[in-house]
Amino acid sequence: MLASLIAGLASGETALAIRRARVAAIAYVLAGMAGICGLGFLLGAFFMWLARRLGPIEAALWIGGGFIVVAVAILVIHRVVAGARARQAAERRKSDMAAVGIAAALAVLPGLLRSRAGIGALVVPALAVIGYAIYRENTRPKPDPGSTEQ
Repeated sequence: MLASLIAGLASGETALAIRRARVAAIAYVLAGMAGICGLGFLLGAFFMWLARRLGPIEAALWIGGGFIVVAVAILVIHRVVAGARARQAAERRKSDMAAVGIAAALAVLPGLLRSRAGIGALVVPALAVIGYAIYRENTRPKPDPGSTEQ
């Protein structure tokens, strides 16, 4: 892969690719500017049509209100999507950290199992976790006998 990259640099292919990308970027910018101008004229024509039907002030109010509704809708949608992405990122970080912790524990495990002190270092926390689980199981509130929930 590195050899093909070096060969591409040596043969001038990279310069041609950069030139093509530059020409494409210029074409897209010009097309975008023409599209924006077209939308501006369409908006002006819509205003004139609406002004003939409703009057100029009412037309301006309707078009302005429409743009405000669109802006609010965009912000609400962005907020919802950003919140969902943040939750996904938090869950991904949580699972990644769990995977790193498991990998670290598995990497340390053979060294700990070689000595008695290492086995003790594994048994004591394991017993503590089991004891805590038993404690939690036995201290849960009992369901109300009069309720219908199980």
